[in-house]
Amino acid sequence: MEAAEIGSWGFGEAPLIIAGPCSAESEEQLLVTARALKATGRVHILRAGLWKPRSRPSSFGGEGYKALEWLRTVKQETGLPVAVEVASPLHAEACMKAGIDVVWLGARTVSNPFSVDEIVAALRGTNQPVLVKNPLGPDLELWQGAIERVHAAGIEKIAAIHRGFTPYEKNRYRNIPKWELAIELRSRIPSLPVLCDPSHMTGRADLVPGMAQKALDLNMAGLMVEVHHDPHNALSDKEQQLDIPSFKKMMERLVFRASTSDDTGFRNRLGEMRDRIDSIDNQIIELVASRMRISREMGEFKCLNDITIFQLERWLEILQTRTSHGVAEELDRVFVGKLIRLIHEESIRCQEKVMEELRERGGCPPADQGGDE
Repeated sequence: MEAAEIGSWGFGEAPLIIAGPCSAESEEQLLVTARALKATGRVHILRAGLWKPRSRPSSFGGEGYKALEWLRTVKQETGLPVAVEVASPLHAEACMKAGIDVVWLGARTVSNPFSVDEIVAALRGTNQPVLVKNPLGPDLELWQGAIERVHAAGIEKIAAIHRGFTPYEKNRYRNIPKWELAIELRSRIPSLPVLCDPSHMTGRADLVPGMAQKALDLNMAGLMVEVHHDPHNALSDKEQQLDIPSFKKMMERLVFRASTSDDTGFRNRLGEMRDRIDSIDNQIIELVASRMRISREMGEFKCLNDITIFQLERWLEILQTRTSHGVAEELDRVFVGKLIRLIHEESIRCQEKVMEELRERGGCPPADQGGDE
């Protein structure tokens, strides 16, 4: 699929900055916040939630349809385009009638393909710009599927929003970043703009600037940031919303780096380093392939001698010695551990496959289920 570049949407070039309160609480609140954001000169689109899918029924769920008129007033006064989350076909239809410029599908909605299908049916043929947040769980297929459903409706102005994934245990962040999934999504759909929502990702206003810089350093196409003129008295998600001065300070301090350079010296030097990395990567692959050939040979040898694949003492020795070696080479201990475990798991698989093939040919006696070298 091909998605339209951010610059062709009519709101400005990437990185696109979307900012505004978590919820539209009153017309005055929206106007005060929108005026202040407009004055910064750094915001392309104002965001506001009208229908909030809250976990508890007692939580503030948004002002709903009547707030669409507030946003119309904000748009007329400030000139800022406006964006709203939609969770049903009725929401989508009401937003289009009210002249809402951008809609987005939230994490809970994206987690349900039936909901996505229903909303997409209401948007079909409109080419309404649509943002698709990642689902609650780290399910890349579900995220990509929602994007493909939107595109199949004839909508080309599509972008993904990386807002992190719900943790299964206590974590520093409200939602775990898992940047590798956003990077993989971009690899699968190279034309797709991917923005970051550091507010939902962190859950804490003081952590938003650092996460926003991380997103920009990873060449994200923009940011969606929650900003409230008085976060302390906000009716929803007050902990993660920046106040106006904090937002201004963040925007002044963020470093917007170029993804490339026209400087010949820079490009030549970068090319040399990439060539060296390519050479090393090829050597790594060849060495790993050699290791797996030995693992298959080892699996056959163990099978013929009726020895189990896994020996705990040997595995613990491998883990300890390779990790120590990696740390001595100034590699991160956690990274080395993950790398060795991946190689080890593949080695186990190779040995199991060899044993299975030998047993099928009658060349190896039945063996206990095992696991390693």
